[in-house]
This record gives sequence, structure tokens and C-alpha cells, in this order.
Amino acid sequence: MKKAKLLSAITATVLAIASFSAAAQANKDTQQMSFQGAELNGKKIALSDYAGKTLLVSFFTAGCNLCARDLKLMRDFYNRNVKRNFVLLAINIDADKKDFDSYVQLINLAVPVEQRFPIIWRNTPGYKDNFGTIVNQPTHFVINPKGQLVLKREGTFQPNDWDNLWESLGS
Repeated sequence: MKKAKLLSAITATVLAIASFSAAAQANKDTQQMSFQGAELNGKKIALSDYAGKTLLVSFFTAGCNLCARDLKLMRDFYNRNVKRNFVLLAINIDADKKDFDSYVQLINLAVPVEQRFPIIWRNTPGYKDNFGTIVNQPTHFVINPKGQLVLKREGTFQPNDWDNLWESLGS
């Protein structure tokens, strides 16, 4: 009898933890994201400008090899899917604006204009977001057309992340 009660108590505890974990994950997944900043040309942009679109927001630094690799793959994805309501925003988190400016010069020389996506420097005066502290580089967020966070990846994008991104596009 004691074993049955113990087993019942353990089962109830496990179910409660699983339920709490699922609720916490669901709450995270529906978090409304926001940001406002300015593109390289000074044009002000906000996350709300992209309502109804799937966004991939990638935080990176200029000297990060993983970031460069991911951004190249993401640029390819962006170019193939820009007409499918997909937007890629790259947000540079370098502390020194000279590093950011050097990166932008490299992009301007190496990437054709039609393949470019908005690049923002996070330390620009007036920039605001609720993405929190970025610890790992790169860090990526996928935001669905309703403006809800559906994926956060710290570090390089994983194969199943691409699946999640396709799913957000309705594929």
C-alpha cells in the first residue's frame, strides 16, 4: 500500500512539473517582442513595421566567425524567401562603433544591394528592445507573423531551427 501511495505521489509530482514546464514554455513562446532603432541610412524602423511577417532577428559581432557563417546562410535563405513575407534583421552588438562601421564597409563592398537586409547597431542612441542581454554570439530569434517569439537560439543555428523557420513561413 505504501508503494502505491508513493508511486501515486511521484506520478502526481512529475505531472505537475511537466505541466508547469509546458506552461512556462508556452508563455515564452507567446512573448510579444519589440524593438525600435535605425537602419544604416538613419531610417527609423520598429518591429511593428513587419507585422504579418516572419522575422529572423540575429544578434552578432563583427569579429565572430560563427556569426559570419550563420549570416551567410541566413542571407541565402533571405534571398530565396523575401517574397514570402520573410524579413531578416541583423543587429550588431559590438561595443565600438568602429568595428560596426568596418563590418558595414565590408558588406557594402562584398554583397550586392539586392541581397542586403537591414543591419542595425544596438548601441545607437534611441535603440530599444526587449530581447534581453545577449550573452552568446550569435544569438537568433524567430518571431512569427503575430509578433510572438517562437524560437531563441544561442549559438549557431541548428538544422531543426531551419525547420522551425520554414514552419513559421507556413511551409
